[in-house]
This record gives sequence, C-alpha cells and structure tokens, in this order.
Amino acid sequence: MKRKKTLFARLNEHKWSYFFIAPAVLLFVVFIVGPLIASFYWSFTEYNGIHPPKWVGLANYKTIFFDDPRFWKAIKNTVIYTLGVIPPGVVLSLLLAIAVDQQIKFKNFFRIIYFIPSVTSVIALSVIWKWLFAGEKYGLINYFLLSLGLKPIDWLMSPVWTLPAIMIMSIWAGIGYNMILFLAGLQTIPSTVYEAADIDGANVLEKFWHITLPLLKPTMVFVVIMGFIASFQVFERIYIMTESEFGIGGVLDSALTLVAYLYDMGFRKFQMGYASALGYVVFIVIFLVTIINLKFVKSRIEY
Repeated sequence: MKRKKTLFARLNEHKWSYFFIAPAVLLFVVFIVGPLIASFYWSFTEYNGIHPPKWVGLANYKTIFFDDPRFWKAIKNTVIYTLGVIPPGVVLSLLLAIAVDQQIKFKNFFRIIYFIPSVTSVIALSVIWKWLFAGEKYGLINYFLLSLGLKPIDWLMSPVWTLPAIMIMSIWAGIGYNMILFLAGLQTIPSTVYEAADIDGANVLEKFWHITLPLLKPTMVFVVIMGFIASFQVFERIYIMTESEFGIGGVLDSALTLVAYLYDMGFRKFQMGYASALGYVVFIVIFLVTIINLKFVKSRIEY
C-alpha cells in the first residue's frame, strides 16, 4: 500500500513549476489584488492621496446615489453611448463579415483594412478624429459640409453633438474587431446546412434569417456582452476628445461617462475615496448588465 505524500513532498516535486510562475503571481498580487483591496478600503474613507484616510463608512456611496447629479448624468450618457454604439456596430460588423466571406477578389486585403483600426492605439485614433471633428472650417468633416453648401457643426463644443460624434468614432473603430469574430462564427457553420436549404428552394434572405442568424447566436452573445463591458468602461476617447482646463466630459458634461467621471474625481480633484466608491459602483453595474445579457440573450445551439 502506497503511503500518501506529504504536502511538502508534493510541493517539492513541482518546485521549478512554482518558481517559474512566481513572477507572474507576484505581479498579479502587487498590481491587481493589492489595489483591489486598498481601493475597497478607501471607498469607505475620505482620502485625498496625501493625508491619511479618514473612515466615513457608507457616506461616499450615499452621496453617489442620493446627492450627486453628475453621477446620474454620467449614467445617462453611458447608457445612451452604449445603446448608440452596440446595435449599429453589431449590424454593420455582421454585414461586413458576410460581405468579405463571399468569393470575391482581394477579400483578405479588405479584412486587413477593416481590422487595422482595432489594432491601432485608441489615443492615436482619438487625436485624428478630434481633428476631423474640429469646429468651423478647420475640421475635414466640416470642410465637406461647407463644400456641399451646409453649415459647419461645432462637433466637440456642442452639448447636442459631442456624444454622437464620439459614438460615430467608436462604431468605426470597433467594426473590424467584431467583423473578425463574426467571420470566425460564419466559418463554423457547416456548408451542408446551406446546401440542404438550396435543395429546399430557400432564397438568400431566408437562409440568412433561418440559418445564419440562429447559428451565429453564440458569437452574437459574446460580441454583445464584450461590447457592453467596453462601452461602460469607455474612457480614453472621452478624455482625448473632451478634456479641457475645466474638466472632462465636454460642454455641460454632455459626454461625461462613468469611468471618465471616476478619473475626474480621483485624479483631477483628488477625492480618492469617492473615486474608489465610484469604481465599485461601476463594477456592480457592469456585473449586473452582464448577468442580464446572459439571462436574456444566451441560448444553446446544436447542429
């Protein structure tokens, strides 16, 4: 009968494995677990990053939900941004994926072109689009509007147009990545299913509605959930396109989103405790949205 090895003996057997993963675990603990624990504690304190934290209990959370109109403005803008980016982005990505999946010339070239914005720095893209949206006659978009005899628009200085302008940029930037995901999903659909539909006399629209869409549901679920998470965490483009000496979010906070508000409170106003509480509120919101998506969208597909 074999004797059970002691815990020390089992650890000793795999000591080199633990040695090689130790740096990654250490970095994870220092830069992920540590800040999570610290920020959770700070969320119950009044802390400015300089003086020692002062315990205030649930005061930060109470202020966020009951005495902070900017928070609700950020929630509203984030929801509008999410609903304005995800549906058109998903539709356009799916149509592009179907288009480049056909037997056409240079389809690999088109795939690369559409995917380039997804691998380009968000900061660089935001700077370029900020120039495109420049007001009066200086921006390229306004130049085309003027050439058509239309009035120029103050895209990033108008409470009406700031958020839609950023949404346009976000849709354009995200199409390529989602297109690749839908392409991968399309290529998992067996060709025999389409052949059977052809024998039954199904037209293109019927095959798309009754075959392509149902069998793409797992991919659709992934794209939608990741889109929701990214939309609720949007920050870089908001910062680059709306940041000024007066704050982040544009005129009258017209483009202020949750993470941008968190940054503004934490790193511009140095209310670290309040910003930490905002961070956990954002986490809870994203978690709930993800659960709702999984509840109402996810389904098992068998074929």
